[in-house]
Amino acid sequence: MATSTLNTETLESLGTAQDGNSETQIEKPNKTKNRLMIIINCAFATIGVVGGPLLVRLYYLHGGTRKWLTSFLQSAGFPILIFPLMFLFIQSKLSTRKDVQISSSFCIEPKLFLSSAAIGVLFGVDNFMYSLGLSYLPVSTATILFATNLCFVAFFSWLIVKQKFTAFIINAVVVMTLGSVLLGINIDGDRPTGVSKCHYLWGFLLTLVAAALAGLMLPFIELALLKATRKITYSSLMQFQFILSLFATIVCVIGMLVNKDFQAIPREANEFDLGKAKYYIIMVVTAIVWQLTTVGLVGIIFYTSALFNGIFAAVLVPFTGVAAVICYHENFTGLKGMALALCLWGFCSYFYGEYKMLHKVTNNETPKTIEKVENELKRLDDHEEP
Repeated sequence: MATSTLNTETLESLGTAQDGNSETQIEKPNKTKNRLMIIINCAFATIGVVGGPLLVRLYYLHGGTRKWLTSFLQSAGFPILIFPLMFLFIQSKLSTRKDVQISSSFCIEPKLFLSSAAIGVLFGVDNFMYSLGLSYLPVSTATILFATNLCFVAFFSWLIVKQKFTAFIINAVVVMTLGSVLLGINIDGDRPTGVSKCHYLWGFLLTLVAAALAGLMLPFIELALLKATRKITYSSLMQFQFILSLFATIVCVIGMLVNKDFQAIPREANEFDLGKAKYYIIMVVTAIVWQLTTVGLVGIIFYTSALFNGIFAAVLVPFTGVAAVICYHENFTGLKGMALALCLWGFCSYFYGEYKMLHKVTNNETPKTIEKVENELKRLDDHEEP
């Protein structure tokens, strides 16, 4: 009878129960909550992915030159997570629901701590390469180049978390790679004033390597969350983000100490084109915006997948490029437009492939699963009859 009850619940969870909707009413709030969290995390990611590069470029355009400093700002906003963590900690202590107290402890497990620390070190290195590349490239160019991390996310997701690698994903990889090649051809027409051809190429290569490293980190984050032995709650997810950003910041602080950036910051603030006060305001706002990116992207991975994260970041490319053209009057050349079109083509190819796969699962796989459960129920009923 225990097996029969379990299978009945499974059948109801598939939406095939004909005698009531009690199970749907139980599941619906969870699904609604997950959708809400996905929307919130997508909003955080949008703010960071679009606003972060613009703020970093603003720093460079008005006299900023410290590459390790801008890398530091991409993760140094993690102290703002202390406030929601304190709230969640107090909430867990005050909770009187027995099931919540038993389900999991507040602190994350050691294995997840080590994973977040290791990924944080990679994150710090990736931040430096991206900041250095952005110092030599227009925002729109750097953004389109970094969008090629979708190709690397797809490949490493297939390699690390066994993500299915369909023909549509292969098509997305090919066309987005072609887009980056087109940007490499357009050296003279797109090169910012004062940047040599050698520095432009260096920035081009650094941004591509940063995209590849980001594509490696995202599946590792998904794998770390999947391999956790305890149930992942939002508090443990936020601790994961906190530790990741902390170790990324430590890497950048070491780089700043070696490069003597801390001694140079007061002098650079005094010489900043927009004034000393606006210099520090830009620093604080940039750190907060980038931290929202980290919160959003890790949250998207947790509630969906690393591959969807890469897709969503690619969707934001046109918005960042248009914002750069509007704010900084960057040239939007024909080759850059073609690269952007190829990027959108790659996204559409992936999205269409996922739609077809979902449609196939809905129409074919689910009925097979339901039929299997129904046959199991019938077999058990026959077995229980005297």
